[in-house]
Amino acid sequence: MRNIRLLVEYDGTDFAGFQKQADKRTVQGTLEEALNRLVGERVKVVGAGRTDAGVHALGQCANFRTRNPIPAERIAVALNRLLPRDVVVHKAVEAAPEFHARRSAKRRRYRYVVLNRPGASATVGRYCHIEQHPLDVAAMRRAARYLVGRHDFRSFRTGGEGSPVRNVRSITCRKTGRFVFITVEADSFVRQMVRIMVGLLLRVGRGEVSPSSARRVLSARDRSAAGLAAPPNGLWLVSVQY
Repeated sequence: MRNIRLLVEYDGTDFAGFQKQADKRTVQGTLEEALNRLVGERVKVVGAGRTDAGVHALGQCANFRTRNPIPAERIAVALNRLLPRDVVVHKAVEAAPEFHARRSAKRRRYRYVVLNRPGASATVGRYCHIEQHPLDVAAMRRAARYLVGRHDFRSFRTGGEGSPVRNVRSITCRKTGRFVFITVEADSFVRQMVRIMVGLLLRVGRGEVSPSSARRVLSARDRSAAGLAAPPNGLWLVSVQY
């Protein structure tokens, strides 16, 4: 049985997330449908990150197992002929038998994109959050420092599955022109963690709460302390490290 690793990009706007769901269009389901046609057998695709509805990816990693002998270097080209325009497979390679896209991952990097200006955008509105209030990016950076490290992120998750303890390696807030990029790298994430963190950082940037409020929210270990999550359309899974 061969183990094939894929590098996948997708526009998450019209998907109900990565993970397969009954009667909903998902990235996993779309990939599996195309692969079933390509290799002539039913396969299961595993993704490194279970991105939510509306969340995009530049560097999602996935793997599947097959008995089909098609050369790995031909899989990406053949798959892209079968996939819709909002999913692209950039690379397919042979992986070790024990490789698992989710369990083998060491770090994941997400980036949240904010267009900081008044008014809507006809061109990039699907791929970023538009924040009309001027943002104090320096204050956002100060708040982000409290969230770096190994912590109980109960205040920054939806649902109660598994341990809330995660190790955040870095958070950067960078302004380029009218765009603000918030990049978070961690060993792993709890559900909606990045969007909830960004929601708090945006409140800090607007001056609604102080940078030190990030420490208080973290210590509260209560989801209601963090406020609203940022919308999904600004979030991108950038890369996965193994």
